[in-house]
Amino acid sequence: MLVLIRHAQSQGNAEGRLLGHLDSPLTAVGAGQAEALAGVLAPVVTGASRILSSPLGRARDTAAAVAGPAPVEVDQRWVEVDYGEYDGALLGEVPHRIWSTWRRDAEFTPPGGESLATLGRRVRQACEELFDAGAGPAAVGDVVVVSHVSPIKAAVAWALDAPDAVVWRLRLSTASVTTIVWGAAGPLLQQFNWTVPPG
Repeated sequence: MLVLIRHAQSQGNAEGRLLGHLDSPLTAVGAGQAEALAGVLAPVVTGASRILSSPLGRARDTAAAVAGPAPVEVDQRWVEVDYGEYDGALLGEVPHRIWSTWRRDAEFTPPGGESLATLGRRVRQACEELFDAGAGPAAVGDVVVVSHVSPIKAAVAWALDAPDAVVWRLRLSTASVTTIVWGAAGPLLQQFNWTVPPG
């Protein structure tokens, strides 16, 4: 099983900013979310064969909370999409024509950034490596990945054999859990955007 965790709330998330490769620390709310995830996911983490994280601090801090004493490997392929010159911008500051172009063309690359298609290719490669279709799930075991909204949506697109543009029709919360299992004919989306119930 592939357990995909979106990092807990960061300062940039709380402010409504696009966060690509720009880093942003967890808020107090985010630290609480990470702690709650650690409590709920302890049995999964204990049995996991690997725990991976994006290189960005907000993901690594969430991974550290969830993993406890277990080692965490950094995998660059799980880093957030690069928004280029729009990295750190408030959502409302991004021109409408840019949003329209992004939604219309998965190959669109913002100045200095990365396209959704490029993101999709690197995430698909990471997923295929982890699942290793020839060996099957027994050889892989459970893998926990702490990443970001766009890579996790790209992994869902991979599991569903859907186009890159499907990411625009998915909503993913901070500190959410998405799981993909290996079926007889390939990956199966088991759970999407589960969050720890409040209280």
